Amino acid sequence: MYVTSGIITLTTDFGSSDGYVAAMKGVMLGLAPDVRLVDISNDIAPQDVMGGAFVLRNVWWHFPVGTVHLAVVDPGVGTTRRAIAMRYRGHTFVGPDNGLFSLVLSGDEPEHVVLLDKPRFWGTPTPSPTFHGRDIFGPVAARMSAGLSMTAAGTPVDSVMRMHWALPISDDEGTQGWVVHVDRFGNCVTNISAQELESRRRGRPVKCYAGNAIIPSFSATYADVSPGDATLLVNSNGLVEIAINNGNASEMLNIHKGAPVNVLFSDDKS
Repeated sequence: MYVTSGIITLTTDFGSSDGYVAAMKGVMLGLAPDVRLVDISNDIAPQDVMGGAFVLRNVWWHFPVGTVHLAVVDPGVGTTRRAIAMRYRGHTFVGPDNGLFSLVLSGDEPEHVVLLDKPRFWGTPTPSPTFHGRDIFGPVAARMSAGLSMTAAGTPVDSVMRMHWALPISDDEGTQGWVVHVDRFGNCVTNISAQELESRRRGRPVKCYAGNAIIPSFSATYADVSPGDATLLVNSNGLVEIAINNGNASEMLNIHKGAPVNVLFSDDKS
């Protein structure tokens, strides 16, 4: 039997106004009354599978081994896309097989993947073609948090669908990346890791071009620049982001998800 923590996390694009998340939670509590439900985010942009993958990537590993991570960003609901459960590093992931777990794996292989093809573990043998989160994924997640094994939950399959994370382009003169996430503060998170940048930068000054701005420096904290000024810094997930002290960088600098970010290195240290 798998180790279970009694915790289920939720990552969805359902929002909070329509009752979809509450319906899922109600079904799960009916099956596993003692489970602890933790929202990672229910505000993923509608149908943004990669956005959901990014948020899940940043959070899942903070939870105890045995946690079940329920993720439903599912534009293909009701179609032939597969419903799966995946085991990776002692955690269980339940959701659609549409690339949502790609960034969790980061190129690794899952330890175990099953197709959720056993209706006795669903909430109903005739699930709604528009709400598998309530009728399939939620019930299976609840049962797995209570001890249902991967082997019992479904038929083993060999692989999961992958989505490819866009990698920055680097040379000795600089690094080009893209904004992959804008948080609620307006900070613009790029796909440029601190490790990638520093391996090329080698202590040289930088200048960043993004949106309508030229950002001349790196900072350790938001407050290292004056209020209203823009800066580059490394965020808590080790990625370079563009921020404004006491301001919204996305709005003020006209930088949005998908925007290019060019960081150039200078040999002039004066």
